[in-house]
Amino acid sequence: MSECDEDPLSRLLSIMRKLRDPQTGCPWDIEQDFASIAPYTIEEAYEVDDAIQRNDMAALREELGDLLLQVVYHSQIAAERDLFTFDDVTSAIADKMVRRHPHVFGAAPSRDVPAQRVAWEEQKKNERDTGGAAAGALAGVAVALPALMRAQKLQRRAGRTGFDWPDASGASDKISEELAEVTAATTGQDRHEEIGDLLFSVVNLARHLDIDAEHALRDANAKFERRFAAMESAQGHPLDGLAIETMEGLWADAKAAEPS
Repeated sequence: MSECDEDPLSRLLSIMRKLRDPQTGCPWDIEQDFASIAPYTIEEAYEVDDAIQRNDMAALREELGDLLLQVVYHSQIAAERDLFTFDDVTSAIADKMVRRHPHVFGAAPSRDVPAQRVAWEEQKKNERDTGGAAAGALAGVAVALPALMRAQKLQRRAGRTGFDWPDASGASDKISEELAEVTAATTGQDRHEEIGDLLFSVVNLARHLDIDAEHALRDANAKFERRFAAMESAQGHPLDGLAIETMEGLWADAKAAEPS
């Protein structure tokens, strides 16, 4: 059977083995390890999200393939070191999905979405406890997550213990308090710390308003880029040297020109 006659997943696994072959593979692919590939894995996940946000299904199909390649890549490196295989990865996630959905695959009663979310988190906690993970409500929140996303996860975990504002007003008041502390800070280190506290508080408010802080900031970045490009286009040349009042006028025009 030729490579093209294999099922698509087997073909992809075979391609990766050939790319990593020490004698005949690709020199770049051969020299990679878990750490060197990890940034690409993160980047591909963001590109999947970007395609979804743009509702570009052709791009989504391609980006999902790129993300799948990252799983195959890590699995091949692990197999070469006798750690685990791609089959181990897929078996483990299949077992986890069955275990965490007893209302579908077992005898547990059906649940609505809020009840299922609570049950899901409780099952994850039980798995961490029985798996020998470090004790504590915040254990297991990946350090490598983007800072806004990690802050939101830490706050959500802490909130389940009762350590949380009862509503958004408390989180909003905390932002005002932290902003005042930023203004009062007198040294670079103090400002660094207080700005961090302010950002953490803004994430907390976003969580209380059921807003994903990471996505909200990404959307704000895109909006800023779009409006700034419109300013440059309207001016017809770089903005360097323009008076701030002129720039503010261009910004107002760019903002007004966007659909409401």
